[in-house]
Amino acid sequence: MSLRRVLVANRGEIACRVMRTLRARGLESAAVFSEADADAPHVRLADRAQLIGPAPAPLSYLDADKVLAAARDMGCDAVHPGYGFLSENAAFAEACADAGMTFIGPPVAAIRAMGDKAQARRAALDAGVSPVPGYAGDDDDGILAREAERIGYPVLVKAALGGGGKGMRLVEGAGGLADAIRAARREAQAAFGDGSLLLERYVHPARHIEVQLLADTHGRAIPVLERECSLQRRHQKVVEECPSSAIDDPLRERLGDAAARLALAVGYIGAGTVEFLVEEDGSFWFLEMNTRLQVEHGVTEMVTGEDLVAWQLRIADGEALDLPTPVTPRGWAVEARVYAEDPSAGFLPQAGTITHLALPTGPGVRVDVGVRGGQEITPHYDPMLMKVLAHGSDRVAATGRLRAALEDLHLLGPKTNVGYLLDVLASDAWTTGQTFTHTLEADGVASTSADGVPPEVLMLAAWGLEMRRRPESTDAARGDVYSAFDRLSGFRIVPRGGDA
Repeated sequence: MSLRRVLVANRGEIACRVMRTLRARGLESAAVFSEADADAPHVRLADRAQLIGPAPAPLSYLDADKVLAAARDMGCDAVHPGYGFLSENAAFAEACADAGMTFIGPPVAAIRAMGDKAQARRAALDAGVSPVPGYAGDDDDGILAREAERIGYPVLVKAALGGGGKGMRLVEGAGGLADAIRAARREAQAAFGDGSLLLERYVHPARHIEVQLLADTHGRAIPVLERECSLQRRHQKVVEECPSSAIDDPLRERLGDAAARLALAVGYIGAGTVEFLVEEDGSFWFLEMNTRLQVEHGVTEMVTGEDLVAWQLRIADGEALDLPTPVTPRGWAVEARVYAEDPSAGFLPQAGTITHLALPTGPGVRVDVGVRGGQEITPHYDPMLMKVLAHGSDRVAATGRLRAALEDLHLLGPKTNVGYLLDVLASDAWTTGQTFTHTLEADGVASTSADGVPPEVLMLAAWGLEMRRRPESTDAARGDVYSAFDRLSGFRIVPRGGDA
């Protein structure tokens, strides 16, 4: 088998990033686009492109039939899903195989095994990897109440499917459980089409550490360092780094071994990420596995010199991994996600035209961008505009380069979170490396003038303003949980296991 033309079933920066690796490897790229993206950078970059529907994602990028029809029309022999949208949709991966196209991702069975959090917990236990203490079974309200008492408060009520913080509630005591269950179930049903819930002990304080994996068709799974993603706002990652200042070589080996065992146990192939919560004493708990490329994969590439997308293509083409083990970091890399959002208004997503865009450059600086000057940012998709990454000899050097790069980023048009990112990088928590999952909100870095305003009020206000500005778009995102205006911020992890 040899790949020739690959459909990138995505948009924005990840579509552009995949296409650049395709070009470097001498492969042709094909793009799909919605009416809102007719002149978007990923369309311009592709060798060929096809319109697949109107702006709302369920009518275009999330319509698997339309995406596959376009792939057939453009003569593609493979599909790369990027992240989000259909990337963790087992039914889509299966449909690609049925259509005779290579799905550049893991086997269908692995997607299904890891897409359901309850099933993933059982798989981890079977592989000898301890999940976060909790409960995943019959989710009758009474049973959940009994299990919460057994686990001990505080507990997290979580959606069994999907992610990105949707369907998740922290419960401090028994008095708040019933309301949390109702709210989480309602939100999970709306976002993922399934209101199933599970419980987990709230591990606090903890670091969010993820292990990058590559696994080939020859039975080899290699951990490719860890990334720290602890700095989060409302369960959404803000700044990521590789490696983690809290992980020494023995702990790195233990984490990598656990991740590889789990991957081999579920027959994983390709690039994937196993996420853990790590406590201060070095104990760690399995959280979930993302069966796709991660948003923050670039920091791993910068400290290893490896192109993870190229490895996805090589593995899909049957090549064996030839990486040296253990993989050792060369320097340090840090990434900041730049969003069209207003931190002074509760991180409200912003829409509008980018009237001017000048990107930072310089040694060790990388910008993965999916927008251009003159482009209109609409409320139909996630508001992430780009990722700014920096590499240096150590954490201090990488941070300095990232701060300089963010200061050199000039974007006129929608408001962005760049000032907030600079505040985070200047905070005592970042400087000292004391970064935990609760750090941003506990330390007040995430506070804004709109704190205390219910998210629903902010979203309704934003939607009303946008519709007054564009009266022709009244139905553009109604009922679309994938619209940027359906939540305040952060990358949406769309539903898994066949409904993403």
